[in-house]
Amino acid sequence: MHLQQTKRASAASGGPQYYFHDLSDAVKTYLRSKGAVPVALVTPYGATKSHFFAVGKDHKLDEKGKVVPGSVGHDRIQQGQGEASIGEQIRHWYSLPAGQFERIDVEVDTIDDAFYMRPIVCKYAGSKRTTTLHKVERPLTFTLDYISPFWRRHLEKIGHAKPEVLEWSVREICRIAKDHRPETKIPHILEPDLLRASGPLNHLGVFLGPYVGKGYDCASIIEFLAYPPYRVPVEIKKNSHNFQYQEKKYGKDELSRAVILCANHDHEAVRQNIDVIELEAFYKYGRDELTLAL
Repeated sequence: MHLQQTKRASAASGGPQYYFHDLSDAVKTYLRSKGAVPVALVTPYGATKSHFFAVGKDHKLDEKGKVVPGSVGHDRIQQGQGEASIGEQIRHWYSLPAGQFERIDVEVDTIDDAFYMRPIVCKYAGSKRTTTLHKVERPLTFTLDYISPFWRRHLEKIGHAKPEVLEWSVREICRIAKDHRPETKIPHILEPDLLRASGPLNHLGVFLGPYVGKGYDCASIIEFLAYPPYRVPVEIKKNSHNFQYQEKKYGKDELSRAVILCANHDHEAVRQNIDVIELEAFYKYGRDELTLAL
């Protein structure tokens, strides 16, 4: 599947437009039956909400954003209430150079009545070269069993630039994790105690928002490498298996996208688009990767 950019030289008449080509039968059938489907753009950090809609060839969005019959004749991406095109958003999230795209190869998953669209290869107009974008499964996951390549590249960069900051952060996180470990657990310790890790996590690019009593615990920001800041809800749990009632999402306008920050990861079936940051995993990382005596 790919998007073909049209109207590259005609910004005055609506700017670049993107038509779908070679849609799979499943995606095509679903799109044309619905008329229009919300699009969640998959960034290097994972999915994020957008103002874009995939619109079937026989429909359009009116001025109020309602799906009505249309005669464009192409399955396409429509901007909805957004100002930038899908191509501009992809350039923004993947820190790509300016320029007009000719083609963007994409993968599309249908999740909770939305298209989660991941760009995989981009080709600029007037160039024979293509740019392949990194595809990382569970990009924000850091556990004993799996540390994503995205996390590893980010921590390597910190380690080269500020090794003392990386070492201090890992030691602090391990000190907090120790108080939640079964054999050294502090009696009556509460879930919000994990927020003591906000300082060292801040140095590692994870900025926890205020701890609130409704919805997800912390509306937070993550900023890795040279990519733009990414907003994502973070749920605080002593043990990740307690992440149950939020498994899908809190409301129809939310994505099924969250990060669990826990002391110990024991959830056996974490849903797609849910990442886990396990404080206990920093022990193994500190010993094996940084050769620290912890």
